[in-house]
Amino acid sequence: MKQPLTWQGWASRVSLYVREGKKLLGLPRFPIRIGEFAEDYSKQHFPRDPITMIKGQDFKGKFEGALVPNESKDEWAIIYDTGHLSKGRVNFTLAHEFGHYLAHRHLSGEPFYCSRKEMWAWGSDYARMEVEANSFAAFVLMPPDDFRDQTKDFRKPSLQDFEVLRDRYDISLTAAVLNWLKTTKTRAMLVVGRDGFIDWSWGSETLYSSGVFFRARQITTPMPDDSLAVLGPTADITEIQHPPGVWNEFEPVFESVLFAEYHEMTLSLLIYPSVGGGRRPYNSDQRLGEGTSELSEESV
Repeated sequence: MKQPLTWQGWASRVSLYVREGKKLLGLPRFPIRIGEFAEDYSKQHFPRDPITMIKGQDFKGKFEGALVPNESKDEWAIIYDTGHLSKGRVNFTLAHEFGHYLAHRHLSGEPFYCSRKEMWAWGSDYARMEVEANSFAAFVLMPPDDFRDQTKDFRKPSLQDFEVLRDRYDISLTAAVLNWLKTTKTRAMLVVGRDGFIDWSWGSETLYSSGVFFRARQITTPMPDDSLAVLGPTADITEIQHPPGVWNEFEPVFESVLFAEYHEMTLSLLIYPSVGGGRRPYNSDQRLGEGTSELSEESV
C-alpha cells in the first residue's frame, strides 16, 4: 500500500487503524493512547527505521517532548517531559512526536526537540512542521466526527463543559478547547495568564475576523482587574457574565476560568456576543479585546 505524503494522510490512516483495531479487540474507541501502539505501528510500516523506545525525561520545562534518532539513524525514540503531572498533556505530546515521526523525520537531519513555544510557532518550515504535528495529534486523539458530535450543543460553553472531553480523549483541557476553537462559529477565545499578564491567547476565526485579538507577543498586556483570572479563587466563582468594559470596551463577555492547570497559569475561556466587534485601529487608550491581541504560542 502506498504511504501517505502528508500529515492529513497519516492522520486518517492511523485513525482508521486504531478504530478498526479496537473494534476487533472489543475495546471502547476512546481514549486513544499513542504509547500503546506507536512502536508496533512503526515496525509494521517502517521496519528499517522503527520507533524502539518511548520514555520519560525531566526536561525541566525546556521541552515538551522529542523525537530522537540513534547514531546510525535506523531507530527512533520518543521522549516526553516528566516534569509535570498531566497525563493528558503527555498523551498529546506523544501523538505530536508520532506525527513528526510519520510525516517529517525524512525532512530533517536533526532530532526534533519541541518546546512549548515551538509547538505553536508559525512562519518558518520548522514552525510549519510543528503546526502539522499538532494537527495530526488533534485529529488522531479527537477524530473530527466524534468531536463534532460531542460539541454539537456547545453554544455558550464554560471551561467546565470541556472536562468531559478531557477525560474522554485523555488530553489536557487546553487541547480540547483549542480544538473546538479551530472550527466553532462562536466568537470565543482562550486566554492564558501568567503573573497577572496575558501570556498567550487563541481565538476562533469568527472572533478574529470581527477584530478581537490580543498582541501578547508585541505588547505586554495585563489581565483586566475585574476579570475572574485576576480575582482568583477568592472570588469563589468560576464563571461570570461581564458587562462591557472588562474584557472589551464595547461588548459584554462571558468568562469561565480554571486556575493552575499548569501551576502558575490561569485559563480563561471568553465567549463574546454572536454579533459584534468590527475592526478599529489600535491605539494605546483602547481596552482589552478590541484590536489588541494576536495568536501567541504555547503547548497544550
